[in-house]
Amino acid sequence: MKVLITYASAGAGHRRVAEAVYNYLKQNRPEIKLEMVDILDKTNALFRFDYTKGYTFLVRNAVALWHFAFWLTEFKALRPWIRFIASLINRINTRGFASYLIQEQPEYLISTHFLPSEIACGLKERKKIKSAVITIITDFGVHPFWVCEGTDLYVAASDFTKERLLSEGVEEGKIKVFGLPSDAKFLKQFDRLTLAAKLGLDGAKFTVLLMTGSFGIGPLEEIALLLYRDVQVVVICANNKKLFAKLSKRNLPNVLPLGFVSNAEEIMAVSDIIVTKPGGSTIAEILNMDLAPIFISIIPGQESSNVEALAEFGVGSSPKDIRQIRDVVLDYKNHPEKLQEIKYNIQKIKKPFSCQEISGVIR
Repeated sequence: MKVLITYASAGAGHRRVAEAVYNYLKQNRPEIKLEMVDILDKTNALFRFDYTKGYTFLVRNAVALWHFAFWLTEFKALRPWIRFIASLINRINTRGFASYLIQEQPEYLISTHFLPSEIACGLKERKKIKSAVITIITDFGVHPFWVCEGTDLYVAASDFTKERLLSEGVEEGKIKVFGLPSDAKFLKQFDRLTLAAKLGLDGAKFTVLLMTGSFGIGPLEEIALLLYRDVQVVVICANNKKLFAKLSKRNLPNVLPLGFVSNAEEIMAVSDIIVTKPGGSTIAEILNMDLAPIFISIIPGQESSNVEALAEFGVGSSPKDIRQIRDVVLDYKNHPEKLQEIKYNIQKIKKPFSCQEISGVIR
């Protein structure tokens, strides 16, 4: 049996979800012939540049323009025209990927981005492939582009996601609320005190983790300056070398700046709260780690929907400004029962066995 796992490298979340499924299947389903492909590697250079660099530029430098584009593509009155134009552009620029699917003829195509699903469903409609298409929606909300005629199964992050799919006309039988897949390392159990000592932290102190993805964007330095007198702070600067240099030079007490890390799960395990961006894959990881989130630098559209979904389940805070972040943190620190309530709510919605559930439908 051949299974192809596909994603688009427009943001790191789609790749991380794809890798989680790939790694699980590789370890637990040795009879499957597995391949993992970034669809953008099989497109032309201009299209690939627009998808990767264009998205990054918009969310970092022109959020209002991104918000308008997201709203425009959701607007019901314009959907038929926008979908037609987008599909035409996508089909022209993904001929390499289409040829690859026709050549490989996988029994299953698992996609963590709407673009591979759209191309595969188009090929199914034209009788070019017979693959069962499984689309893993990597956010809690659902943009209309995720819905493609010919999709056999939608993997939803939550009941909130399922309701959004139903409102888009998807048949209930095609929706499974398996949760968002995440790497198995986020399911491990850790001894906090031992691990904190290993990381150079005080395991007895109330600890706040600041982490906003690979770019290290957002007011992380300002937040650290507001918090360090009251709590222990770990700042993952990731690829933001300027931020890492500034925090290292400041040498603030109770603040540990880190660059790019490969042990995020360990740092989460010794933290009480995480201040982060509400990307879908990040949320899946912090839910699995039972970590209370405070959301900042929210991208309008997919991330605002994620915040809305979690708020319905009583998880997550979204302060209006960075000064309110300190108030929220100290409220949690001084009222541990509130933190426990968040953790209780997390237990009700987390779905740590998503990869296992997805594996179960591949027969």
